[in-house]
This record gives sequence, C-alpha cells and structure tokens, in this order.
Amino acid sequence: MAPDDDVLLRRCAEGDRQASALLINRYSKVILAIAQRMTGSREDAEDITQEVFIKIFRQAGKWEAGKAKFSTWIHRVTVNQCYDRLRKKRETGVSEVPDMMDDTAGPASQLQSQQASKRVRAAMAELPERQRAALLLSHFEGLSNIEAAEILEISVEAVESLLSRARRGLRNALKGERADLMGHKDELDETGSV
Repeated sequence: MAPDDDVLLRRCAEGDRQASALLINRYSKVILAIAQRMTGSREDAEDITQEVFIKIFRQAGKWEAGKAKFSTWIHRVTVNQCYDRLRKKRETGVSEVPDMMDDTAGPASQLQSQQASKRVRAAMAELPERQRAALLLSHFEGLSNIEAAEILEISVEAVESLLSRARRGLRNALKGERADLMGHKDELDETGSV
C-alpha cells in the first residue's frame, strides 16, 4: 500500500528523494493539466508544474497534517501559480494565442474534434481567471463545489456564482456553434432536434 500524502510530505521535509518522486508522480499530471487549461500554453504549464513542486517541497516542513487535505493545498498552489503567470503576461503585454492544434493529418472527424476543442479552449481563455479556475476545478478535475471553494478560498455560494457566470459566458461565446461543436453539421429539423 502506497503511503498517504501526509507521510510522503513529512518524508520530503526530511530530505527523502524517493518520497519527493512519489509525490511528483502522483500529482504532476493533474497539475500540468490544470496549468495548461488555465494558461493555454504547454510551456507555461510545464514551468508552473515545476514551480508548484518547488514551493511544495520548500514548505514541506511547515505542513500540518490534518489541518487541510494535501490535494486541496496542491490545487490551491497550482491555481495561484497560474494566476501569477497570467498576471505577469498581462503586465508585460504578452498576448499570444497559443496554437494547441495537433499538426498531424488525420481523419476528418479527428480534425473536426480538434477544431471544436480548440474553439472551446479559446472561449474558456476569454473567461475571467476566477470563472475559468472554478470551471476547471469543477468540470475538468471533477472536484465538488466544496473542494473548489476551499482551493479558491471562497464560499461555496461564490463558486456556484462563478460557475453560473462561466457557463453563461461560454454559452454566449459559442452561440450559433452548437451543432458544429457537437459534431453535427446538419440543420435542426422541425422538432428542434439534430
């Protein structure tokens, strides 16, 4: 049975490299996914992932088991690192639109799926940071509103409000593209179904 996060973190504080490697293996994919969705950049996401683990390992000795869940803390650190990165980019005027589309040729359905995914990511990138974070934590990471609230350090009601505004923003941004995004090019029939 693998040691729990609190045990691994305590061992990290004592300099145990194997414990550090276990935590990295356990959480790096999740951190990378959140960071890439938040920033829209694989390069930034990789940097953020490294920065998150550096912060976590530097603070390992101060961790108080039982005060909060480690997974909540690592999500919070990740979201905050994403906010910092996005803020720095805004302040320096960097405004490049990332190209996340796979350049390999494939079947038409794969291309259509990639284009739809790219369009949804672009619409999500236009959402305010806190709405995007709430949406990512809730829908992409599968966290409950309570967990998302704890990570974002806001009330559950505030998370619900952010999610509502995020969904409304996406719906407005993608208005008129529903059929294309759902993979249907056909017009609606008289019954209103595709």
